[in-house]
This record gives sequence, structure tokens and C-alpha cells, in this order.
Amino acid sequence: MARDFTRSNELQARLHELVPGGAHTYARGADQYPESMTPILVRGKGAHVWDCDGNEYVEYGTGLRSVTLGHGYEPVVEAVRRTIGDGVNFSRPTELEVLAAQDFLSLVPGADMVKFAKNGSDATTAAVRLARAVTGRETVAICDQPFFSVDDWFIGTTAMNAGVPAVPTVKFGFNDLDSLAAVLAAHEIACVILEQATSLAEPAPGFLEGVRALCDRHGALLVFDEMITGFRWSVGGGQQLYGVRPDLSCWGKAMGNGFPISALAGKREYMELGGLRTSADRVFLLSTTHGPETGALAAFRAVVHAYRSTDPIARMEQAGRRLADGVNAAAAELGIADHLHVAGRPSCLVFHTKDADGNPSQPYRTLFLQELLHRGVLGQSFVVSAAHTDADIDLTIEACREAAAVYRTAIDNRSVAGLLAGRPVAPALRRTAAPRHLDDRGDG
Repeated sequence: MARDFTRSNELQARLHELVPGGAHTYARGADQYPESMTPILVRGKGAHVWDCDGNEYVEYGTGLRSVTLGHGYEPVVEAVRRTIGDGVNFSRPTELEVLAAQDFLSLVPGADMVKFAKNGSDATTAAVRLARAVTGRETVAICDQPFFSVDDWFIGTTAMNAGVPAVPTVKFGFNDLDSLAAVLAAHEIACVILEQATSLAEPAPGFLEGVRALCDRHGALLVFDEMITGFRWSVGGGQQLYGVRPDLSCWGKAMGNGFPISALAGKREYMELGGLRTSADRVFLLSTTHGPETGALAAFRAVVHAYRSTDPIARMEQAGRRLADGVNAAAAELGIADHLHVAGRPSCLVFHTKDADGNPSQPYRTLFLQELLHRGVLGQSFVVSAAHTDADIDLTIEACREAAAVYRTAIDNRSVAGLLAGRPVAPALRRTAAPRHLDDRGDG
């Protein structure tokens, strides 16, 4: 059962010498995985990935939720291959930009215009900039949700805010209209930004409609972050599913099935302020060298075709329900359902790991991750793709059943001592490198 990670550990140590944090995304960092068990991947196909030591895994999380059709999905790969042979980046717009924009706007009910970029932070920060220009205000109201941008207006609100000046950003609670009303009454708010739903929280009846009404009453723009809900909740995002139209919306992740593409979309009256048909002072909306490169736009169009001709969302929902039911049944059989539990929207599952006293626990989470890795399951969550087959789900449930038996031992012992090798994982956005400060063990 135990797997060898010799080459992965060597490459991870080398990455720490070359790349701050040893990864280009904090969520992919070595501190998010058990020590000396940080697979360095070399390829993927469908729902499976392989590391440089030859280990194979069923993978969850799939590119930080950016892959919904599966790794190496051939229609997307072929569309990119065919397109980039004719060039990737030019000095003028391409016909592909027209076609991709038409595709996007045909899917999203709350958008009149769209502008493409490369990552989600491009889009959310452009939305904030545009809202500030429209309203003449500076303060942004953000929902108390995990992440919106790498830029100062959001990162300044996190624990990892070294080098960031004080930011005019305030927070309100999800499904708490009173908290939003108080924020809007106390501040001159440029925009309200939120995810309409998360893996663990659906909007309460009337909440989104109430947010829309409060924004209208106070003259603030409403911005929906559709990074996760788009192409996972619905092809047209949460605004299609829940029926509330924002002023602006921000997209990314699954748009390209892993290829780098994001989008800012919104009402024409606002988006035009970044164009040539306005008499007002122009907004520097988005201007990116690589935003319209042909490979990602071709990938996006192939993703749109796949969603129109197949039903990946239904497949993700089915796989997720089966996985959650199986794992939760295994935990219940072992008497630890109150300590190990899979929850969330079926297409976007997470697992809760609690200690013997019922408190959320990083050490117990790390033990579970460790045991899954040894059994061929890789992932910080159970976020599925449409490529996860019944066989993949069966393998995962059996791996979880065996991992849960180890977990039960830790619960009975009231400690992970003797079961967990190395230090526990730590929050990705934290003030200091401790408790996973890089030391002479090399994988920090």
C-alpha cells in the first residue's frame, strides 16, 4: 500500500530553491499536503493523474476546480492543437474573438458585453475598478467568503497582507441581509461582490433578490463572482440558476477546462465605459497581451460545444452524490460519522475532519489525506469532474473506507500520534510560514 515519493520529494525540494513557496499557487503548496508526500505530477487523463515516481491516483479538485470535462479531454485538446498551428498571438483582434464572445453571451443571461483575460483576479479587479469609476466611490463590500482576488483590495483583508496598504474594503455576511444593509448605510459603497453560492451554502430564499434591491437603493453596483459556479452549478452560472441579474460578473476556472481564460461580463451601460462609445472619462478596464490568445479561446469554444452536446453537470452531480453517500456510509459503519463527513453540493464536495472532541482538526485532516494518498486518491477535497467514472468512485469509496479505519483508531486514541508522519497541513493564507516553516527536511 505504501507509495514511494523519492523523486517527488527531490523535485519539491528543488522547487523551493527556485520558486517562492515551492509552487505557483498557494493552494498547491507543499504545506497543503502531508510532509514528504507531495506528488509532483507529470501527466493526467480523465480523472487520473501520474506522478514522477510512477504512482497513479484518482484526482479530485481537478486543477483547483478548473477542469470539469477531465484531463486531456480530446475535443478541447484537438481544438487547441488545430488553432495554434495558425498562430497564437497577433497585433490585431482575430475572428475567434468575435466567435468566442458570441458563444459566451449566448450562455450568460445577465451579460450584454464581455472581455476576456487570463485569471480570475484580472476580472474581479477590473470589476472593482469599473464600479469605482461608475459610482465615484472607493469602498468595496465583500461577502465573508474565502477568496476573490490576489490584488490589494482583497488580500489586504486576509492574514497574509504584508506589503499591502490599508484597503477600503468592508465585509458582510452571506445570507445576512441585515449585515449588508448596515454596511451600505455606514459607507459609500462602490460595489458589492459575492459568490451566489458555495459548496456548503445555498442562498436563502429571497437573499439574492434582497442584495439586488439593496444595491439599487444605495447606488452600488452588484458583482457576482462566478469563478466556481460558472460551468459547475450551471453553464450560465448562478445568475442563470437563481434568476438574479448582476451589473457585472466575473468568470474563469472551468471556462477552458484547465486552459487559462477568464472573463469580465456585464451590462452594456457599464462595460462601454472601457470602450470607444462613451463621452465620459474612459476606464482602463482590461488590457492584456495574452487575453485573446487563440489557444485558450479555442479551448473555451470547445468547452461550450461540449456543454451544449453533452451534460457534464449532470454527470458531476451523479458522481458526487454517489461518492458522498458511499463515504458517509463507511464512516457511519465505523461509528465516526460525527468526525469524518463529506458534505456540499454534489459537484463541489468537501470533507469535514474533526477530532475526538468534535472540533475541526488540521492534524486529523492530514491523517486522512495521508491515508488516501497511500491508497491512490489525491485531492484536498472531493470536487469531481464529468470524467469520474463509477469505477473511480468505487475505488475512492474503498480507499476512504480503509482510511476511515485508521481515522477511527486516532479517534479512539484521541490523538494522531504514531499514525501521522510529519507535521499537519496549515491554512494556505496565513501570516507566517509556521507551522510549516521550511526546514532541513526540505518539503516544509
